Amino acid sequence: MFDREGRNIDYIRVSITEKCNLRCIYCMPQNICNKKEDICLQSEDINRILKAASILGIQKVRFTGGEPLVVDNIEKIIFNTSKIINIKDISITTNGVLLGDMVTSLKQCGLNRVNISLDTLKKDKFKAITKYGELSKVEDAINKCLSLNLELKLNTVLIRGINDDEITDLINLTKELPLTIRFIELMPIGEGERFYKNGLITSEEILNTHSELFPTGTLDKGIAKLYKLPNAKGKVGFISPISCKFCNNCNKVRLTSNGIIKPCLHSEKELDLTPHLDNDLALVSALRESIYHKPKEHNLLEQPENTSKKLMYQIGG
Repeated sequence: MFDREGRNIDYIRVSITEKCNLRCIYCMPQNICNKKEDICLQSEDINRILKAASILGIQKVRFTGGEPLVVDNIEKIIFNTSKIINIKDISITTNGVLLGDMVTSLKQCGLNRVNISLDTLKKDKFKAITKYGELSKVEDAINKCLSLNLELKLNTVLIRGINDDEITDLINLTKELPLTIRFIELMPIGEGERFYKNGLITSEEILNTHSELFPTGTLDKGIAKLYKLPNAKGKVGFISPISCKFCNNCNKVRLTSNGIIKPCLHSEKELDLTPHLDNDLALVSALRESIYHKPKEHNLLEQPENTSKKLMYQIGG
């Protein structure tokens, strides 16, 4: 359906847990419990909400967290989603640590695309950034995704003084691998606020120092400007919510693991859907109202501190 700004909202990101098996320095607070827990919304509730969303024109679903692969019944959730009429695309965003052992099953359940967070190609630095992560497991997951012909994107958050020395190496992955590496500007949300002032690297800064990249003239899902190296198999994308916000092209809403719809990542406006889970008509009506009143744009440039009451790991990014 169209919101009041005329944007066609056809995409929902579903955070199915706040838990994560890593503690990335710009994302998860270090004192958050590491215990593996069940999702707050039951899989049946997620299915009911997604059916209501599909009636309103939602066609694309991305499962996020926290880390979605720590949820025991993730295969069931993806399979049930694949059976919903009008849902045409199912994807996940993951840190990749658990993905290698699960990706074949996930594809069989209906998974179409995968985004893997990868902020470094160095083993020791990977451990320092994530605290618990093993780079070899992520590398294995990347190779298995490619072998299964899953569309694959690698998401990299650059922070000055931490991983900006690897920009060229990350770009060069696209020479021989048919994937997209996407550089995402650091946002002043949650733990990211500690690094934002001195650590932000804009997309323009990278492009100014890598003139070998040429624009493809297309956008990735309306938000990432795509570039390529000459004769490369893959692409390089730039997501610039800070230096060049793309709110006019935003086509998504977000569902948190406890049943809250957030029409904008950076806004305090949200709606609790749980009171409507036993009434399909009321659920569709509540979703329609929330989507229609999606904020026109965020104000992170004017007000760097995030006005949302939730941190990134609670929203699903």
